[in-house]
Amino acid sequence: MSAARHPAPAIARAFAPATVANVGCGFDILGFAVAAPGDEVIARRCETPSVTIACITGDGGQLPREASANTAGAAALALLAHLGDPTGIELELHKHMPLGSGLGSSAASAVAAVVAVNALLGKPLARNELLPFALAGERVSCGPGAVHADNVAPALLGGFVLVRGYAPLDVVPLPAPDGLYCALALPDLEVRTLDARSILPRSIPLRDAVTQWGNVAGLVAGLLLADHALIARSLRDVVVEPVRATLIPGFDEVKRAALAAGALGCGISGACPTMFALSDAEATAARAGAAMRAAFLAEGVDCALYISGVNRAGAQVLPPDAK
Repeated sequence: MSAARHPAPAIARAFAPATVANVGCGFDILGFAVAAPGDEVIARRCETPSVTIACITGDGGQLPREASANTAGAAALALLAHLGDPTGIELELHKHMPLGSGLGSSAASAVAAVVAVNALLGKPLARNELLPFALAGERVSCGPGAVHADNVAPALLGGFVLVRGYAPLDVVPLPAPDGLYCALALPDLEVRTLDARSILPRSIPLRDAVTQWGNVAGLVAGLLLADHALIARSLRDVVVEPVRATLIPGFDEVKRAALAAGALGCGISGACPTMFALSDAEATAARAGAAMRAAFLAEGVDCALYISGVNRAGAQVLPPDAK
């Protein structure tokens, strides 16, 4: 059901958070949102028809300014086309995370755009109804055959999300146990999503498939039961991680450091190179994060570090003058 329209402001600003996709064993079907980093989009009405992008910051000049070729612009265009709204809209995109980081950078831009534009138009659609248009923006970055909702859905809705299927799109929010925290170690590396997908195996042994299914089911059950021990046993990927680990210098050392510091589990966020560690307390997450960063530094790789609880709110409309 569409949301009731609110008075339409002259300007709207939205934030969409970074996300951890795959979550170990849940390749392309599991993801969760964190508090930071994230992207912001400012939307204004303008006289120029359709969507224009006024400026982009934080991308080092890498992103296209043409709306149809930009994830934020394409998402906004898809939303306006669905609504049949001729309003001219000007976007500002402010990137606060590196491109190719494995943190859902393109998804955050697309989600922030549709949330901002929806707010600018008086919120004609409910939050969950914006998902297909954010996916349309993500398609610009990933290509038509590779778009998945495991970043877009948690960025929009918050919390943990299971993407059960795409025909039709079937997204299932999952509860996040209280006290679950994440450490994110962002090494100073860039890995293109297309490159990370190109090395994936085209077939896997049945025994590995059965192990992976058990871990996915165990992780979902662990979240539903708030069973940290079950979550820890299930945060294992025998299909994708062994291949993508080769793209991250010091992967084994970083993972061992996180587990030795008390993390429930550690793995690759999205297509890499960011590594995440889940813990059952904020202090443990901080120790695990510090240990991960130290392990990267020992490999000669600098990295940023974020410690966050699970972001249950997802994307948010901000005051227009928010800092």
